[in-house]
Amino acid sequence: MTLNWKLVVDTGDAPVLADFWAAALGYEVENPTALIEQLLAAGHVGEEAVTEHRGHKIFRGYAAIRHPEDPFDETSGIGRGRRLLFQDVPEGKVGKNRLHIDIHGEPGGLDELVARLEELGATRVGEVNQGPAGHWWVMRDPEGNEFCAA
Repeated sequence: MTLNWKLVVDTGDAPVLADFWAAALGYEVENPTALIEQLLAAGHVGEEAVTEHRGHKIFRGYAAIRHPEDPFDETSGIGRGRRLLFQDVPEGKVGKNRLHIDIHGEPGGLDELVARLEELGATRVGEVNQGPAGHWWVMRDPEGNEFCAA
């Protein structure tokens, strides 16, 4: 049996980090506006649970992105496939990630990929060149989460 899943990333500013990762991966930021309006109208959530980001209503402290080709619920905007959910937490990042994302560009396009990611706000940490076994950059997203660009 296959299971649905999402990767959850703790953050200090969920909508901003979701924007970065959506641009980095070519994903779409989920738009839960219709769901939020239904929940507000029914009294299931209060205005204090909601904020706006880039013209869309979102749940305060949360934002998600999804692969553009994956199915999603048109009422809620929530993806039913490859998703990343960003949630605000009170504590900052302390140590090295135990799980990270590898972004693979076009063959021979590592320099272009790294430059594009830097333009989006990522920073280089270190280059790893294992010859025929692989060549990649360890990078950090705008909140310091490590990932690799290969």
